[in-house]
Amino acid sequence: MITKATLEDVSLLNKLINSAYRGESSKKGWTTEANILEGLRTNEKELRETIQNTKNTILKFTENQEIIGCVLLVEKEQKLYLGMLTVSPELQNSGIGKKLLQQAEIHASTLGLPKIIMTVISVREELIAWYKRNGYVDTGVREPFPASDVHVPISEQPLEFIVLEKRIT
Repeated sequence: MITKATLEDVSLLNKLINSAYRGESSKKGWTTEANILEGLRTNEKELRETIQNTKNTILKFTENQEIIGCVLLVEKEQKLYLGMLTVSPELQNSGIGKKLLQQAEIHASTLGLPKIIMTVISVREELIAWYKRNGYVDTGVREPFPASDVHVPISEQPLEFIVLEKRIT
């Protein structure tokens, strides 16, 4: 079941997102960033602020009262920004991510937004290919990767974001 996340979900979302992106637990899935970044992907303070902002929606995928997936959707001008698409590492490749993408498209349509955009770290070729198979195209736009105390690059490769887009019809 996909529903809107609330402040009561922050702790579980934080645990899920960090387990899927960073650290040893993330290596059970194919979308890990553990080989290129250290540190946390997010924290409870950031998630609380995100949920409290009316331009943002975090959708959660719940099964048996457990949050096993989520996605951040942000209203930006005439587009919807999609970020932090997360599926529990043990359940990746089971269709949950695709269902969350489909729900994001419904959300964009409901808001009257004609396209969804996202940024993906350029070295994550397998993930970029998955998004392309799901209708996203490379816009050719590149953005610098923001190294910080949260996102600590450990890769020798320079990191940048690729901007992907999907038009909603």
